[in-house]
Amino acid sequence: MELKKKEKTTATAAAKADMDEKTARKYIRLGKLPSQEKKPHTWKNRVDPFIEIWEEAKGLLKNNSGLEAKSLFEHFQRIEPGKFSDGQIRTFQRRVKRWRALEGPAREVFFPQQHFPGELCESDFTWMKSLGVTIQNLPFDHLIYHFVLTYSNWETGTLCFSESFESMSAGFQNALWELGGVPKRHRTDRLSAAVHKDCNPEEFTQRYRSLLRHNGITGEKIRAGEAHENGDIEQRHHRFKKALDQALMLRGSRDFESREEYETFLQKLFAQLNAGRKERFKEEIKVLRRLPVRRLDDFRWFEARVGPSSTIQVAKNTYSLNSRLNGETVRVKLYAEYFEVYYAQKKINRIPRLRGERQHYIQYRHIIDSLVRKPGAFENYRYKKDLFPTIRFRMAYDYLCERRPVRANKE
Repeated sequence: MELKKKEKTTATAAAKADMDEKTARKYIRLGKLPSQEKKPHTWKNRVDPFIEIWEEAKGLLKNNSGLEAKSLFEHFQRIEPGKFSDGQIRTFQRRVKRWRALEGPAREVFFPQQHFPGELCESDFTWMKSLGVTIQNLPFDHLIYHFVLTYSNWETGTLCFSESFESMSAGFQNALWELGGVPKRHRTDRLSAAVHKDCNPEEFTQRYRSLLRHNGITGEKIRAGEAHENGDIEQRHHRFKKALDQALMLRGSRDFESREEYETFLQKLFAQLNAGRKERFKEEIKVLRRLPVRRLDDFRWFEARVGPSSTIQVAKNTYSLNSRLNGETVRVKLYAEYFEVYYAQKKINRIPRLRGERQHYIQYRHIIDSLVRKPGAFENYRYKKDLFPTIRFRMAYDYLCERRPVRANKE
């Protein structure tokens, strides 16, 4: 077309364009490029192999939105043996995908939210077991109470071992005091430590309401099964774990000498992640509310009666106390990782809190006097394994059972 404007004849222009003169005259007559003359491919090159079963397949897809194309294909292979080969599954999957896009049910839409400085914070617990952290080469199973401001994505976390209210209270207040202010609203998922079940007329537990009221913040919860409503913290879980995994790789080891060394490592990582959020964080700081004068206590009091077996129940776990307290009522001051036992206004014991439920922590010194008087009770004692101070005692007991079975328990 360009040469036609410069040359005297069409033949000359066609020759310079390395084109036959008849072809050149055709394009000049049409006034279009060759690509514009190409017709779209709308016809089928071969017979549809699924034409006989497609109506039935559509019916199954309409009635079961979660049905996968692979499962549906295998279903037709079973009811019509030999009709479809494994190599046709990709064709069938494309057919199902196209049907879902053009005729299938509407899909869920996620609406991006606009965030404002100092308005909303979100928090949740996340398990860290998948990262393989160890303390002195022993597995260190733990959680992180993770806290984030949704406007600036400023984040922090507290190491803990259960999703208890005490852990949440400590982590939440640690975050606020590190932040230096209080946002207007706090959103969490349906933690049993904070949120009642739907059958309860009260939305939040009494202790959680007290925590919110003390800090002057409004509580929010997400709907059941709608984790995306807490999307900011869920996304930060993923990104934080990925960043921690990379930091551990660069460190060259996932083993730490102590818990304190690991916690220091975590705080340095949070500081590094927050370093790129300073501008938006400054906007948040300006509008945050003041912190309360002091923190709310991170423990709770309750009473427990010492049973005839010299044990008490604390948070669905069994612990021993000195047999002198049998039948007495003691006061328990429960923290996130330990509890203190008081009797007659005096602290008599501090015991590490067990993780999980239906565990037991029996100290042999609390009951040894009674066992000396009644050695036969040792044979089938429910918490027998807890009474061996070291492995040597267990080895000695096994030796005695083998050599002197009658007197083994007494000795």
